[in-house]
Amino acid sequence: MKIAYLVLAHNNPRVLKRAIGTLSSEDCAFFIHIDQKASMAEFSGIRGENVYFTEKRLPVYWGEFSLVQATLLLLRRALESPQNPDYCVLVSGSDYPLRSSGYIRTFLDKNRGTEFMNLVRVPAPGKPLSRINTLRFSSHRPVRRFAARVLAKFGLSQRDYRKYLGSLEPCSGSQWWALTRDACQYTLEFVEHNQHVVRYFEDMFAPDEAFFHTILGNSEFGFRIRRNLHYENWPAQGGHPAMIKDQDIALFKRQDKVGLNDVFGDGELLFARKFSDDSIELLQRMDDIIEQKERSLLGSELCESEKTASAERH
Repeated sequence: MKIAYLVLAHNNPRVLKRAIGTLSSEDCAFFIHIDQKASMAEFSGIRGENVYFTEKRLPVYWGEFSLVQATLLLLRRALESPQNPDYCVLVSGSDYPLRSSGYIRTFLDKNRGTEFMNLVRVPAPGKPLSRINTLRFSSHRPVRRFAARVLAKFGLSQRDYRKYLGSLEPCSGSQWWALTRDACQYTLEFVEHNQHVVRYFEDMFAPDEAFFHTILGNSEFGFRIRRNLHYENWPAQGGHPAMIKDQDIALFKRQDKVGLNDVFGDGELLFARKFSDDSIELLQRMDDIIEQKERSLLGSELCESEKTASAERH
């Protein structure tokens, strides 16, 4: 089981360096895009034979298509690499694993062929159709962006997705995913041959939460989709998940397998966000939890092996 971690980062180099150290194995590689607006010097301490920074760097803005562009850049780089990954896992530079690299590799191997992506058909709770239909220009087109905002106040910035997407039904979810090589290859081929769809998503709010979802949700891969592998603590109000705090760490320690069952389905979670360089001490506590769970898992496996051997003798 070979894994390519696709990393979108703009800050927290200490968190990223430590996460790479925890996740590293001979079967994985890290492909990293650093926001063009960030200082590359801050990430100069991150090195390794399995670490690859993209030469091309894009200025990335929250809620805009630049997030999709940076992700596609990483995806192409990973699939063209000699690592030949079985899975591509999209993470941010503020993510940290909940389990060891070996556990994650075994988990993906046992679930080989499953696509891990939070996905619902739009409209859905928290995912109104207006997100898909409202015209919203990106930051590099400030005049059009301002004009669209003015038109929106008068209800004149609406589009009908059916005129542009044809038979594709809009889907949405969360940005982070873990996809098989086949699903990733299908996505890149779709992008190459359907530029009209790409252009539609360019002028939308939060396309990173709908672009890949709509492509795969309308394909044969849609039947293989399960909830994603990320833990996020969303406050009642606000457009961003909360930073990881003591109560989250306590939850990770208390639950052998951290899981969630919500509108996106039921499943185990293997990564958590968001961590910060300002609270790096939390990562040591995470490492202790991961180590303890590995010892417990090894003890359970040895116990089960002894039971099997005893049954065979008798």
